[in-house]
Amino acid sequence: MYHVIRGFILTDSRCWDPDSQRSYQDLFDKLDTNKDGKVDVAELRAGLTAMGISFRKGAAQKIVSSGDKNKDGGLDFNEFNKYLKEHEKKLRLTFKSLDKNNDGRIDASEIKQSLEELGMDITQEEAQTILQSMDIDGTMMVDWNEWRDHFLFNPAHNLNEIVRYWKHSTVLDIGESIAIPDEFTEEEKTSGGWWKQLAAGAMAGAVSRTGTAPLDRVKVFMQVHSSKSNRITLLGGFKQMIKEGGVASLWRGNGINVLKIAPETAIKFMAYEQYKKLLTPEGEKVQTYQRFMAGSLAGATAQSSIYPMEVMKTRLTLGKTGQYNGMFDCAKKILRKEGIKAFYKGYTPNMIGIIPYAGIDLAVYESLKNAWLSRYAKDTANPGILVLLGCGTISSTCGQLASYPLALLRTRMQAQATLDASDKSTMSGLVKGILANEGFFGLYRGILPNFMKVIPAVSISYVVYEYMKTGLGISK
Repeated sequence: MYHVIRGFILTDSRCWDPDSQRSYQDLFDKLDTNKDGKVDVAELRAGLTAMGISFRKGAAQKIVSSGDKNKDGGLDFNEFNKYLKEHEKKLRLTFKSLDKNNDGRIDASEIKQSLEELGMDITQEEAQTILQSMDIDGTMMVDWNEWRDHFLFNPAHNLNEIVRYWKHSTVLDIGESIAIPDEFTEEEKTSGGWWKQLAAGAMAGAVSRTGTAPLDRVKVFMQVHSSKSNRITLLGGFKQMIKEGGVASLWRGNGINVLKIAPETAIKFMAYEQYKKLLTPEGEKVQTYQRFMAGSLAGATAQSSIYPMEVMKTRLTLGKTGQYNGMFDCAKKILRKEGIKAFYKGYTPNMIGIIPYAGIDLAVYESLKNAWLSRYAKDTANPGILVLLGCGTISSTCGQLASYPLALLRTRMQAQATLDASDKSTMSGLVKGILANEGFFGLYRGILPNFMKVIPAVSISYVVYEYMKTGLGISK
């Protein structure tokens, strides 16, 4: 475990010694080898290497990208100076959060405790070895100067951000609403950074769902209307929808699907924090099973709160041109014709589906993560974007595979008013009817477009999330 953590959060040599430099101006002059008044990626990389400063792959590019406000491809002295000073402020906050006894120094037990709080268990010996790699004066303590020297040119400026690389986050939005909520550190909660994270995630989900809305609509279309006697292919479904309502109809129901992201995310986060407190004895660390239970209960709470919007989303998605004049018109017609109970049709299979989806999603993700770390994390435990997206895509796909029959039952029950009387039934009646008429694979109608949307959905949400973090000032 130690070599994984050390390769990820620590470098092998010391950063520049501030006592031997008069100012950031001296450092800037050293790096600006062609004396054009700015430091580009190549100069930064070559200069730091020449000074014996070790840094992660891609660090130079990230530093220049973060500090280059005028987008001219390099950092002038003002940009360089501002970046390092802001970076130092973040390092100072992290140092204080690690310094549990406020004595101005970090020891091995404080490193061990901090990593445990972030869900990464290490031994006392491993914590001491990590400490030694930062401890310049051999005191087995790290003071502020040693901490700053070690991390000054590392874009990952704190342990929270480093551990977040491997956190399975709801930012990977696949259009489903049953994932375990995101989790934030105490520092993020007190500083207000959590709401920016949620806002970035919500925007990522909105763009992702909009981009994959046609696949989502054809999935719902196939779930409800496809059968042995009325086979609807992926291409055939698209043709029917375009013929009935034009190309714009492929996005029917997407508005409410995007609108429900914000309230659901907020409710899920707040409920998750409360359930964790209820399920964890005071003073004890939150265990994995407690996180899973709290997350599942939070998901159920959030879904219960916004479930009427789920029903309206299904009705609008399946609606014909002119049937509904927007979300409010849809709500009025459902209420007038079917009563308040109609807004909770399909609620039971939806709630049951949370457990297999979240459980399998988390289990597969953790297995893939641990497999990668044990096999490939030799010099660094930074997995890179492709590995993260791969793990997230595979785990969410496995979760969907397990819970898909329940999702299909939910959608059919939500859509019952649009079906013939013979197709209306209870949950158990629907299962019996599908198995009798269509066989086991009838429970997986529409799964092809559902799988097809996973990779683009995950990719879009990740990219938008990273841009939003930068825009909101939570990723420097």
